[in-house]
Amino acid sequence: MQSNTCLAFDFGMKSIGVAIGQSITGTSSPLKALHAVDGIPDWHIVNSLIDEWRPNILLVGLPLNMDGTEQDITKNVKRFAGRLKHKYNVDVHLHDERLSTVDAKARLFELGGFKKLGKGKVDSVSACLIYESWLSSQ
Repeated sequence: MQSNTCLAFDFGMKSIGVAIGQSITGTSSPLKALHAVDGIPDWHIVNSLIDEWRPNILLVGLPLNMDGTEQDITKNVKRFAGRLKHKYNVDVHLHDERLSTVDAKARLFELGGFKKLGKGKVDSVSACLIYESWLSSQ
């Protein structure tokens, strides 16, 4: 497998979780979540992340209902993924994120109880889980 560096995103209308993943080690680490206004992040911060990490893949969690149908927010996620592709000309992948937030909350709770459950932390740990799930499906 080729070594890839990936920035993974857990899209939300107010907060976008971010994680950095490395395929050679199979690991990911949460980064600071991005504040968003109606799903729009500060693109200068996204630019800084791209410049710092130099990913060759961008991954965005795709929210689906348990039966596989799209949620109301899915079109916003696809728009965000399209903007990433257009702005950075990097491969952008969408990956099913069903249950990632539930799993992230469970993981954070195991690590330290309720005090670890801040919204930004949950979103970025969700981005880690999206990356790990995507990597295992490759």
